[in-house]
Amino acid sequence: MRAATYSQYSSDVDTIEVQDLPEPKVFPGSVLVEVRAAGVNPVDWKAMAGGLDALIDASFPVIPGWDVAGVVIAVGMDTPEFQVGDPVMAYARKDVLGAGTFAERVAIPAAATTDKPNSLTWEQAAALPLAGGTALRSVDALGVIAERTVLIHAASGGVGAFAVQIARSRGARVIGTASERNHDFLRELGAEPVSYGQGLTERVRGLAPEGVDAVADFVGGQLETTLSVLAPDGAHVSTVDDDVLAHGGRVIWVRPDGNETARLADLADRGELDVEVAGVWSLDQVPEAFRISRAGHVRGKIVIVP
Repeated sequence: MRAATYSQYSSDVDTIEVQDLPEPKVFPGSVLVEVRAAGVNPVDWKAMAGGLDALIDASFPVIPGWDVAGVVIAVGMDTPEFQVGDPVMAYARKDVLGAGTFAERVAIPAAATTDKPNSLTWEQAAALPLAGGTALRSVDALGVIAERTVLIHAASGGVGAFAVQIARSRGARVIGTASERNHDFLRELGAEPVSYGQGLTERVRGLAPEGVDAVADFVGGQLETTLSVLAPDGAHVSTVDDDVLAHGGRVIWVRPDGNETARLADLADRGELDVEVAGVWSLDQVPEAFRISRAGHVRGKIVIVP
């Protein structure tokens, strides 16, 4: 099968090459999926540069990619949840960097897999699991937020935009930080936008004089602001800053969990979660997709279609 690969850690995305590799083996409790689309996330190129080496081993050549949507073409032993022909989606991270989703086929544990709703395109389904799962886990960790005020740092980003929508679906008032060019986008999602930078605490306090009830940080470097606007009994989480642990906060790292992905799919199917696709690239264009993702100016998700 064809797959995009890299043979060693490198920040040079042009070292990625497409090559023919053996077919994935289908172990018990797993499904073999013909990939229709695979989502690109910043963690993909960060892992390629060795940024996760302290946390996870690599088996080279590595096929990058953790998000996927496709069709089941084989099932392993004792996998009654799925049948050949099922359309599915998954956050398919493994315990070792290696057999990722930027390939024609990938084997995935059944426990990480869920049915793809007909209302989502293949590209939307592939764009949702990792970023959406991170947002869902973050909002869950904030507790009951109905009729409460939530501040989301980096609210217009891939994770932040999902978190805004999930929080709004639970009846929260959402204040979101973003550059001014994304303020209209946040208003469309139902958030009240505020600009980054000096004076952020005052701007948030202007909207919530008594402080906010919860904070989700998806950018890092915001702990001082978070603590300055958070109510005494408020909850806060971060996906990037473990300094929050010393101040009663929680660090979020999404897990491969088909049940959580199913919750996201249900929200999207009910029209409560919009999945914006920024563009589609082929396996041969993975280096370009990584460069665009790394530049950090894209809104919506980049998707690879083999």
